[in-house]
Amino acid sequence: MMKEQWPSLPYEEWKETYATLHMWTQIVGKIRLAQMPWINHSWHVTLYAAARGLTTAPIPYNGRFFQIDFDFIDHKLLVQTGDGDVRTMALRAFPVAEFHRELFSSLSGLGIEVKIHGSPNEVPDPIPFEEDREHDSYDAEYAGRWWRVLSQTSRVFNDFRAPFLGKCSPVHFFWGAFDLAVTRFSGRTAPQHPGGFPNMPDWITREAYSHEVSSCGFWPGGGPIPYPVFYSYAYPEPEDFSSAPVRPGAAFYSSDLREFLLPYEEVRKAASPDGMLLEFLQSTYGAAADLGGWNRGELERTGEPGPKT
Repeated sequence: MMKEQWPSLPYEEWKETYATLHMWTQIVGKIRLAQMPWINHSWHVTLYAAARGLTTAPIPYNGRFFQIDFDFIDHKLLVQTGDGDVRTMALRAFPVAEFHRELFSSLSGLGIEVKIHGSPNEVPDPIPFEEDREHDSYDAEYAGRWWRVLSQTSRVFNDFRAPFLGKCSPVHFFWGAFDLAVTRFSGRTAPQHPGGFPNMPDWITREAYSHEVSSCGFWPGGGPIPYPVFYSYAYPEPEDFSSAPVRPGAAFYSSDLREFLLPYEEVRKAASPDGMLLEFLQSTYGAAADLGGWNRGELERTGEPGPKT
């Protein structure tokens, strides 16, 4: 039977699984980080929504390739090589330390030896992965729901991304903040970012925000926002951005996060979730671009592209 496309994802119901998955995705993401050439704005470290979960896409290793996939249908982690070898791990309720041990044992069994920075980024009070027995929850139902939200969001984000002619990121998953994002660039350089993200070097943040951006994403929530949201922000933030008339009516500006937010629950209950989400993305980008003086005529495509063949 077809699963609900935009399932309910109440933060309180799965926050322990969320915290564990956050650490697991950081480990896998850091493996990709260790092997990939540096790409601007840390685009080389991200994961991507896939047909059954999340994927690293192919990672180079000494002339070979390997790939790590989270499968949230059969609840497995797969490590596959271009030589045809596969190792699988069951995704279950077990500590981050055991996930780390099993994954690196699988890699070693495939002849792949990778070293990563052994503590998580962008979280307060990080616990080294090899010592983390605090995060050990896995609710398969909610892991699957979260992935379905990412998949649907990725689809809509790609529709939003398509007509932009300027520099634009892929639609990708950042394991540091645990959010799916897509970012448009004006083409102009930006003032130096102040940094200040927990357990992340400021030079990485400053390189990520070296140019003016309008960025949007999906985040499962936490801290002052204990519910899942879509977000949109600009850096640098133009004057009067916070009071810009954005749509739909359920969207609001968070002074804590300095972002426009649209609760996920409003989208999933809408008559047209795609339409409501696109309205939010387009209106918040329009506010950033207009107030920031972007050259929209050169950056945006009007009308439909050529026919598909």
